[in-house]
Amino acid sequence: MTQSLTATKRASAAFGLGIGAAVIALIAGLLIGGGAAATALADAGEFVRLMQPIAKVVLNFSMAVAVGTLIFAAFALPQNSPLLGKALDLAAGASVLWALAGALNFLLTYLVISGSSISTDATFGESLWMFATSIELGTALAQNAAAAVLVSVLAIAFRSLTATALLAALGLASLVPLALIGHAAGTANHSLAVNAIGVHLVAVVIWVGGLVALFTLRGNSSQESSTLTKRYSSLALLAFGLVSVSGVSSAVIRLKTFEDIFSSYGLLVLLKVAALVLLGVLGALYRTRLISKIADNAPAIKNFFGLVLVEFVIMGTAMGLATALGKTPTPGAAEWIDDITPAQLLTGEPLPPELTPIRFLTEWRFDLVWAIVSFGAIAAYLLGVRKLAKRGDSWPVARTVSWIVGMLALFYVTSGALNAYQEYLFSIHMIGHMILAMGIPVLLVPGAPVTLLMRAVEKRHDDSRGVREWVLWAVHTKYARFVANPIVAAVLFASSLVTFYYTPLFAWATSEHIGHMWMVAHFLITGYLFAQALIGIDPGPVRLPYAARLLLLIATMAFHAFFGLSLMSGSGLLLADWYGAMGRTWGEAPIDDQHTGGAIAWGIGEIPTAMLTIIVSVQWFKSDARDAKRLDRQSDRSGNRDVE
Repeated sequence: MTQSLTATKRASAAFGLGIGAAVIALIAGLLIGGGAAATALADAGEFVRLMQPIAKVVLNFSMAVAVGTLIFAAFALPQNSPLLGKALDLAAGASVLWALAGALNFLLTYLVISGSSISTDATFGESLWMFATSIELGTALAQNAAAAVLVSVLAIAFRSLTATALLAALGLASLVPLALIGHAAGTANHSLAVNAIGVHLVAVVIWVGGLVALFTLRGNSSQESSTLTKRYSSLALLAFGLVSVSGVSSAVIRLKTFEDIFSSYGLLVLLKVAALVLLGVLGALYRTRLISKIADNAPAIKNFFGLVLVEFVIMGTAMGLATALGKTPTPGAAEWIDDITPAQLLTGEPLPPELTPIRFLTEWRFDLVWAIVSFGAIAAYLLGVRKLAKRGDSWPVARTVSWIVGMLALFYVTSGALNAYQEYLFSIHMIGHMILAMGIPVLLVPGAPVTLLMRAVEKRHDDSRGVREWVLWAVHTKYARFVANPIVAAVLFASSLVTFYYTPLFAWATSEHIGHMWMVAHFLITGYLFAQALIGIDPGPVRLPYAARLLLLIATMAFHAFFGLSLMSGSGLLLADWYGAMGRTWGEAPIDDQHTGGAIAWGIGEIPTAMLTIIVSVQWFKSDARDAKRLDRQSDRSGNRDVE
């Protein structure tokens, strides 16, 4: 009972310091940036204008604690530890506050943008319902609040480590609506802005929520406290890197000139950067000096958690400044845009210049999420190879080169000229699709990332799950074993073409940012599963004979060829209200460009098909050679009795 009360007091202290500092920083930020000023048209009143950002601060902090606690628990806590139950209780309690603050923020946001006041008549209720179901801002806020209710209920109902991880995934998914409506999401470079906010939110919940969970739970012994602190330190280091990258991206989008730094918005950005740098310094301090002393030094534990209290204040300050930034007009926000083109109406971006061969190298449109994935995967892979080398184990250089080239290709497809022109030219979109589904997987699969992970990362022995354990759990689930079956993988790979291009999925993936992100992930994963079934080095559920693999490859590629021919001969334009309405004055006509895309789908598939055929044939030859040597050795040991 005492331990439970102590944990409750710790959680209350963390919430009190964090939210208190956030509210103070918020008010100061609103005064500096003018975010609390009355609106020009309908004004809801000073009380509503002030309470709405305060409700948002409470929402952000409680959401960070709920989701961050779940992530920390899934990564750091053992299955049978009593701390897991306490972590789920903390997440459930924070989710209740998150839901209440979300509901209040939803109501106050509606009052602010409508300039109305609370009423009991039917018209007010109907307007509020329309805001929740028909207006993007209201729908996003309602979805986030509904997710909070769902997380709070499920955190109480389910108590396993697997359920904790799934709840953490649900919590992370609830951040997507907030990223889509964030204060930078309406800028010219919409996709980069949304991705920057999304990455920033993920990093903040990991950083803030994990620290609150660590401070609240601590551990039942100094050794356990040391272990949990080390594991949180790894999460915090990742979060700090993500916060830095996403923060720089958001600042570049908003602060376009040097003079903008000295605006009210720029001043708030500098204050927030100062708070984050200070947090980084404190993190480095306890990472290098205090963590190693916690295991056998009670005063060190006290000093460490005293430092954590200071971090709560700084974190709250940064969150308050971030909320104030969302209410502060950005430099140049009032600029009037003349001569809006059809391309700008559809995509939010001006029509790029005519695509020439040199522009395949000079035109870029960065996708922050996939850039982080690409270079993060390269760094993690090289770190694993380095660990093996330090241990005296070898790893084939060809696998490393193949993985790096594949990830660099992913970066180019998602951030280079193909990404810059894929919204305007169907042929360019098809090139990117073919490379994602057929080119990149042929490079990534020979890298054998799961095998490297199993060899390079040490196994945990306390019934908790780190990266190694969660990856192995994921690849051994029934769902993963089903989709990784060669027949299923081939069906998914082939049927995705028809399912995607001849259903509303294509329009959704083309016009919506979240749809585009899904498209990239879907084609990359289905292509990877198909390549893994044919040439995979990592262990899989079923291994077909080599002859069957070649037959499966031929059948699947034949389907690809028929799809390409259907596009080449088709007379109807796919997404006529998109590709046909761009107002391009250069390049082929939309229908001719679509025919070119069909030719690309038919022709470009021959290159990875040839590569896959060669790899399967080489593997088949090597397998036969190994079998022959094994049989020869067996015959020699038996005195050639098998020959006799």
